[in-house]
Amino acid sequence: QVQVEESGGGLVQAGGSLRPSCAASGRTFSNYAVAWFRQAPGKGRELVAAVSWTGGTTSLADSVKGRFTISRDNAKTTVYLQMNSLKPEDTAVYYCAARESSRATYNFWGQGTQVTVSS
Repeated sequence: QVQVEESGGGLVQAGGSLRPSCAASGRTFSNYAVAWFRQAPGKGRELVAAVSWTGGTTSLADSVKGRFTISRDNAKTTVYLQMNSLKPEDTAVYYCAARESSRATYNFWGQGTQVTVSS
């Protein structure tokens, strides 16, 4: 199995940028698709962005299109979430998750990193 750990959250003013990272260890990371989810207080978990195991296919939630990008560096076993033009409604705990490329659900999760956007 693979282990993932998030870092790079923090406090930023509206309009600012952050780039959380998801570092993986364990099994061959390049065999895993990876996604970022977020959960705001009192709300359900939302899929924000996903990247295929090759990095060739990405997807973004409509709420972040044009502002966020997801990328991966398999040599560094790291996935990045570049977040620009941040809004207060982006405030949430951001989680990294991984799944084997043959699976439909994400079954390896990190502990999360807090992102707070002040107005």
